[in-house]
Amino acid sequence: MRAVVQRVSEAAVHIDGALRASIGQGMLVLLGIETGDTEEELEWLCGKLVRLRIFPNDERVMDLDVMQAGGDVLLVSQFTLHASTRKGNRPSYIRAARPEEAIPLYLRAKQRLAELLGRPVQSGEFGADMQVELVNAGPVTLVIDSRLKE
Repeated sequence: MRAVVQRVSEAAVHIDGALRASIGQGMLVLLGIETGDTEEELEWLCGKLVRLRIFPNDERVMDLDVMQAGGDVLLVSQFTLHASTRKGNRPSYIRAARPEEAIPLYLRAKQRLAELLGRPVQSGEFGADMQVELVNAGPVTLVIDSRLKE
């Protein structure tokens, strides 16, 4: 699994012109699921996300996690995170998990994040054509890969 995490002051997802989900301060998490990703990787990634200390404390030092900062999480599926641009100019998405494998893991990630946070997680809709708006605070953007564990 690969996640692009952006610390936001606000973020929203629209589908067909209608607001699907929105948050104020928190994290926008774009989640890509790769063929062969496991529940163990999902558990590691979700734990990492809720413990990331990317929010400023009173001294403006990034030392608080999303719960300590009182923030929310907006989770959006993004198969293009597993694109390969090695050959030519047209990306290949062969490493991205097929929907029958990816959807259950995506839904489980949403559920597990909510369990760890103790509150609901907002989300986009898997496979939908979404318009994502965000105000990246900082800016702070991180890429986390469950297979690299860094």
